[in-house]
Amino acid sequence: MSMQVILGNFALILFVLMVITGVIWCLDVFVLAKQRRAAANRALAEYDARAAKLTADGYQADNNVNRAALEASILRQPTWVEYSGSFFPVIALVFVLRSFLYEPFKIPSSSMVPTLEVGDLILVNKFTYGIRLPILNKKVIQINDPQRGDVMVFKYPLDMTQDYIKRVIGVPGDKITYENKKLTVNGVAVQYTALPDYLGGDEQKQLSYNKQYQEALTGVTHRILNFENAPTLSLPQVMDFPMRQESCTYTYDSFTCTVPAGHYFMMGDNRDNSTDSRYWGFVPDKNIVGKAFFVWMNLGNLKRIGSIK
Repeated sequence: MSMQVILGNFALILFVLMVITGVIWCLDVFVLAKQRRAAANRALAEYDARAAKLTADGYQADNNVNRAALEASILRQPTWVEYSGSFFPVIALVFVLRSFLYEPFKIPSSSMVPTLEVGDLILVNKFTYGIRLPILNKKVIQINDPQRGDVMVFKYPLDMTQDYIKRVIGVPGDKITYENKKLTVNGVAVQYTALPDYLGGDEQKQLSYNKQYQEALTGVTHRILNFENAPTLSLPQVMDFPMRQESCTYTYDSFTCTVPAGHYFMMGDNRDNSTDSRYWGFVPDKNIVGKAFFVWMNLGNLKRIGSIK
């Protein structure tokens, strides 16, 4: 089993461990501990009877020390019970925090540069888009809907064991057009401001200069990158994803998509180095994991710590 698969099922692994250690803990509290106490009482009664007989026969012994040692040895938890009882509250706490409040992630690729860099350790808010049942990821309490410009973590539609992170470009009902590397949302052209070229590296640590712009996506301002010599779209890489025929129109250098109900259109900020909704389609609401909001560590660059815009 690959590490990616293990991490993709980490919530299930935590749940199984929590159930096993929790059952053992309950079994010990309500059954095994009482059995050990009863066994200790019987042993102590026998010990006291023998000690009384020895005393009557004129023998002296350090009864208190021996009696305490006997009681402690019988009441001692078996190793497997002791470890399970110790791990249960820790595993339960991690499971609750990770499932309902905040979950840490590590950025593995450069698709969100310059907003997020390779190696950034981020926190994701799990409840801002609604409370979901762990494992099933079924929403049970509605709170907020994703908005354009949010940086969102979701399950990759083609492989639910993988977590992806992109920016929300289109919400249900939006008409998204991408032409000459510029977005139009519902007929309104997104505004771009040129910034100094960005010097950065990819996953292979290869440095290059890229065009950098400030994108004002319906009120949310953030930076994006473009490769000057890259095409607007690599048409051969576009998959035949669900609802493509009825929702999207592609040409060799542009596309227009209308986002279906209950789905979102996602793109990476590193526009020419991101495989996203342009190529594999829309993200259904059921795939949402949470909203990325904070970089809490980057071991290669501590200045990266801060909120995500």
